[in-house]
Amino acid sequence: MDAITLVGLRETPLSIDEVVSAVGDPRAGGTAFFVGTVRDHDHGRDVVRLSYSAHPSAESEMRRVMEKVVADTAGHSRPVCRVAALHRVGELRIGDTAVVVAAAAGHRDEAFAACRRLIDDIKAEVPIWKHQEFSDGGAEWVGAE
Repeated sequence: MDAITLVGLRETPLSIDEVVSAVGDPRAGGTAFFVGTVRDHDHGRDVVRLSYSAHPSAESEMRRVMEKVVADTAGHSRPVCRVAALHRVGELRIGDTAVVVAAAAGHRDEAFAACRRLIDDIKAEVPIWKHQEFSDGGAEWVGAE
């Protein structure tokens, strides 16, 4: 049974239910998920518009990150059973869901740790870039360093 049940980049709204359902597993006693939403400010500035762009390799890189999280727990007495992740690309509005990740494991501690690592590693390693426009007329790219 493949532990990675859902991975993707989408231009359409994300379904939290789809991601949580994708990690359902009878071995799991705990499921943790993270939902990232577009906020109306960043670094003390009002955000008015936001978009995400992704490199063509982004989805395969997301899968690689997910495989690593699962593999790193495989030898433990409480491995991660299933993981799932979706990320939006394109134009988003304030309040829109930008990313959803979930992890299921035998116990809550492992589910929380895997979910936290999933979102942190996706943000750090997957070539997805955020472009923010501010009410003062300024703009910035985030993640394109």
